[in-house]
Amino acid sequence: MSKSSTRLLLGFWAFSFLLSGLAFAQGAPAGGVRLQENAPDRYVVEKGDTLWSIAGRFLKDPWKWPEIWHLNQEQVRNPNRIFPGDVIVLDRSKNPPQLALEQPSVKLGPRTYETPVAQAIPAIPSSAIEPFLTQPLVIEPNGLENAPRIVATQENRVYLGPGGVAYVSGLGSSAQPSWQVFRPGRPLVDPDSQKAVGTEAVYLGTVRVVRTGEPATVQIVSAAQEISTGDRLIAVATPSVLQYVPHAPTSTVQARIIGLYDSLPTSEGGRTSVISLNKGRRDGLESGHVLAIYRAGATVSTAQGAPGPQKAATSITLPDERYGLVFVFRVFDSVSYALVMSSSRPVAPGDRLQNP
Repeated sequence: MSKSSTRLLLGFWAFSFLLSGLAFAQGAPAGGVRLQENAPDRYVVEKGDTLWSIAGRFLKDPWKWPEIWHLNQEQVRNPNRIFPGDVIVLDRSKNPPQLALEQPSVKLGPRTYETPVAQAIPAIPSSAIEPFLTQPLVIEPNGLENAPRIVATQENRVYLGPGGVAYVSGLGSSAQPSWQVFRPGRPLVDPDSQKAVGTEAVYLGTVRVVRTGEPATVQIVSAAQEISTGDRLIAVATPSVLQYVPHAPTSTVQARIIGLYDSLPTSEGGRTSVISLNKGRRDGLESGHVLAIYRAGATVSTAQGAPGPQKAATSITLPDERYGLVFVFRVFDSVSYALVMSSSRPVAPGDRLQNP
């Protein structure tokens, strides 16, 4: 069997289960999977689409995508990839309705399906998070102490840009040709414990090794900020291909927003903002998790605006207000990063996150 035929069969099998279990369709009870009122009968996947945006065309709750795909946990982490040009068809005659990949007509002649993995549609907008996929973001406590360090610059320059030469101690005999340069940033403080759970790393640029030894000689390839003596090096990571399916956590999650990436501790954000959370891998979070954002209800006095004689005032706390969704895309031991997918009000440090 050809590769293209195999891929079509796999795709057809995956989509044939996409809406099984959708007996509720529109008007489903709370907790059920709900189709959009204007869900299309046929959709051609386009360049720039994401799993989130495609799921949103068919479902009112995009994070319930795995439920209608009947994916197990391993398939959630390694889903069948979807590529631009694929056609998704909704069959409303089935009970429950089903989705399938439309098979091309044999009259069209041979078609090449061997599309590079990098061109498969991502889970969420890659342009919003691409800089964060290969950069550490968070340095665990004392994580930079033993990292290679720039000890001198050519001609004793204070700051270096692209093309500049520096000398690095601690590379040893490493065969790694490319390194990223970082500087410790602000500490990440857990809003609950008030303890530092890590340090946000400030990405400065990349260098390549031109001569090994002690010290080694490196040349600046790119610079997001000026690089100087004392800055630390971390080996360049392999770029991530974010193919995780949006899904809700299987266990209860209670997290808090530490802050917005590379912003003041009190800064607020909105849709497409990158936020840090005070929970990580050891708390059960994983890439692809979707969480809802809540703002704590205000405490108000019952005497405010009350007509007639004033009575002894009492206080009541209003219910917490849900106002947005985030998609977790990078997970460390005790900290995670998420992209704000929707928000009806400014996202603020200290706000609470939980299962959607």
